[in-house]
Amino acid sequence: MKIKMSAKIRHSQFIISQTDGSVKVVALLCNNSLECCVVKLSESKPVTDQWSRLAMQGHRTDIRTVCFSSDNMAIATGSAESLRVWNRTSLQCIRAIDSDYALCSLFVPGDRHVIIGTMTGKLQIFDIAVGSLVESIEAHDSEVWSVCLCPDKRGMISGSQSKEVKFWDFELVSDEQTISKRLTLIHTRTLQMSSEVLCVKYSSDQKFLAVSLMDSTIKVFFADTLKFFLSLYGHKLPVLSVDMSSDSTLLVSGSQDKNVFIWGLDFGNIHKRLFAHDGSVTCIQFVPKTHLFFTAGKDRKIKQWDADTFQHITTLEAHQSEVWCMCISLNGSYIVSASHDKSMRLWSKTDEIVVLEEEQEKEREKDMEEKLQTDGEERGGADGRDVVITGEGNAEAMELGKAARKNKETDVAANRLLEALDLHKSESELLAEHKLKYDKLTTTCPAAPVHVLFQAYGVSSPNEYMLEVMRRIKSSELEESLLVLPLSYVTRLLDILSDFLQCGWDVELSARCLLFLLRIHCGQITSNQVLLPVMDKLREHMKTQTQQLKDRTGFNLAGLKFLQERLEEKSSVTLFSDATQRQRKRKRAVITIRT
Repeated sequence: MKIKMSAKIRHSQFIISQTDGSVKVVALLCNNSLECCVVKLSESKPVTDQWSRLAMQGHRTDIRTVCFSSDNMAIATGSAESLRVWNRTSLQCIRAIDSDYALCSLFVPGDRHVIIGTMTGKLQIFDIAVGSLVESIEAHDSEVWSVCLCPDKRGMISGSQSKEVKFWDFELVSDEQTISKRLTLIHTRTLQMSSEVLCVKYSSDQKFLAVSLMDSTIKVFFADTLKFFLSLYGHKLPVLSVDMSSDSTLLVSGSQDKNVFIWGLDFGNIHKRLFAHDGSVTCIQFVPKTHLFFTAGKDRKIKQWDADTFQHITTLEAHQSEVWCMCISLNGSYIVSASHDKSMRLWSKTDEIVVLEEEQEKEREKDMEEKLQTDGEERGGADGRDVVITGEGNAEAMELGKAARKNKETDVAANRLLEALDLHKSESELLAEHKLKYDKLTTTCPAAPVHVLFQAYGVSSPNEYMLEVMRRIKSSELEESLLVLPLSYVTRLLDILSDFLQCGWDVELSARCLLFLLRIHCGQITSNQVLLPVMDKLREHMKTQTQQLKDRTGFNLAGLKFLQERLEEKSSVTLFSDATQRQRKRKRAVITIRT
């Protein structure tokens, strides 16, 4: 038997009744609705009845445009099949009106009408109170990508893929069917562009008009005379959205190249280039009366930025797919965003104080966790340290270690240290065989051949070579390099460090490496019976060498203090005197002169 649903099925569930043998089918459809039907199998021929449908208030297709009313109480959203008006406080749908494919929208002053720009090039005017289409105007020959209300609220502009920007005035005309007047748009003038128009925006003082084009440039004109003012170029891909600050001094632009540019409108110079998102920047908007702005992109994130300090303030994450549109209320207290997942998110401003250092630290920790998880999944936990926890049963198999940030320099230093340990082992074995050979012959043992790397480093023994390699590792990368050493290499390095301390070679470096390895691998080292003699030697040598360093340092300090006193007695000048004492003496001298 075949059951036909009204749209594509995303998920389905079957429930079989034990009483009458009927089957209940519940299907989740791709258009954001649920359909349920009952199939009776007890009769000679299956019969389908009791068909029901549960449709949510949301859109059936992607929401491509959102806008706030002037009182911030109503939200209008447009998609491929309808225009819907929502109450912000109750989050309920007030009106659902059939429309063409909406790409942009705005509330007409008075909040009684909504105008949308469609995929077919029309401008449609809707009456919210009646819930019907007032007029459909053939405005452009192709898609209307952007509309913008004039700051004086007497008209609007529209930008289309037909390479033109049109200016419209609001007008009330008499309706033939009713006695009252209805709203319409009167075309006043047209600005022809050289490329497809993606976004148009007025400055708040209605002095400038910014137009972003498909050729990755932004043209700025004087709004009154339409005389060309600036050409802003720097993006590598088309600019999808632009906005200007309330004081008309800054312009921000978001592009498909994932970057956000901050421009100065005085000379058209670039203040800052920001890598904002991991996907295309679909929309961008300033918070009214501030230099803060929000961006949204195809990476599912909404981010807040400061155009003065160029700092990333916070990130809003809730959408499950790319964010198509976003709008900020006129009072700056609310943000509404819509995504490809057919959902809207309403964000409200709180009184919580945002500390940038804490937000940046959270971002770094999150990026680090994602990177470690990705690396662990790729390696599959082969090294025993980067194991991804997938359940409670794997907790015992996970080895905990110090978290570190890997980079190219750390990897190079770690590989160099591993190669040096391997070469040290092989050369030490060759030297032992060479000495054993001539001991059996009871002849004088000649000097063993020196490895070519030893000659390059200017050393003659494996221990000297190992010490030189460790000295050439940067101090900031030493612990990260020791962290990646396997346990077999760690035990070998402990023997080498014991020889270093016994000979008194670079005690500070040897002690630092030894203490770090003991802190990281304490459990494995203390449980290994083979390493007990090595640890006894290390403890003895470490104590002796550190005591010698302490005595040497104390002797040098005493000698410097003696020299300081001799110089002060000879020249009658106090060296290295305390700044506070010197300041007190000056104050006393000033008081004496005044009295």
